[in-house]
Amino acid sequence: MIAKINNFEINLSKPIDISIPLTNTDENPIAWYIEKPVIEPVVFGDWIGKVSEGKSSTNFNNIFFNPHGHGTHTECLGHITNDFYSINLTLKNFFFFAKLITVEPEKIGDDLVITKESISISLNVTSLGSASTPLSKTEALIIRTLPNQKDKKSRKYSNTNPPYLSEEAAIFIRESEIQHLLIDLPSVDKEHDEGKLLAHKAFWNVKDILHLNADARLNATITEMIYVQDEIEDGEYILNLQIASFENDASPSKPILYKIVDFRG
Repeated sequence: MIAKINNFEINLSKPIDISIPLTNTDENPIAWYIEKPVIEPVVFGDWIGKVSEGKSSTNFNNIFFNPHGHGTHTECLGHITNDFYSINLTLKNFFFFAKLITVEPEKIGDDLVITKESISISLNVTSLGSASTPLSKTEALIIRTLPNQKDKKSRKYSNTNPPYLSEEAAIFIRESEIQHLLIDLPSVDKEHDEGKLLAHKAFWNVKDILHLNADARLNATITEMIYVQDEIEDGEYILNLQIASFENDASPSKPILYKIVDFRG
């Protein structure tokens, strides 16, 4: 099925899923020092909500998980603010012009850091605000990091000091008017950073977590723990950013890419 968006056409029958599924097995990725998710049937006395147990006509599971630590999730600035903001209320549009880039974090001291320079080189951007730059129509930026091992889909990140985004890189992305940032890491910030959260604050333009500034980016989102397979080429896509309707700072999410199959300028 072909859909038209402005001058673009996309084939809705060929989605490219860049989310990581949530499971209750050891294959589930984990961050932030928690245990794996729990998916188990409801039990009432001798009744078990599982058809294979022979005591229920339906499978009826409880699920216990943490969106930030158990897989692909999308968060709003309510993740870092004193006041409550819900991803369900701040994300109101779901289709965006997106650009996928691949970057190799730079070794800085003991850390691996995604720098402003590496992002600008990958985007081939020479100056901000230029109508001729690749960012002129881009609403979402998807970052795939190298090396791109398949174990990103099951990695245990706690106390491993994963790569992260520099504050300058986050500012660059914000000033490029990117509204939605997607990355294949558990966080855009350093794992142990004394609560500074420099990249989160820079991207959302949050200057005071206790008293939110008027120009904070309420409608901007960060999606973490995606996985982009090697065969998916860097370039421009249409992104469908799907979330569950949780009134929470974050929700498990399912970002889907569609190749742009036609363009008429």
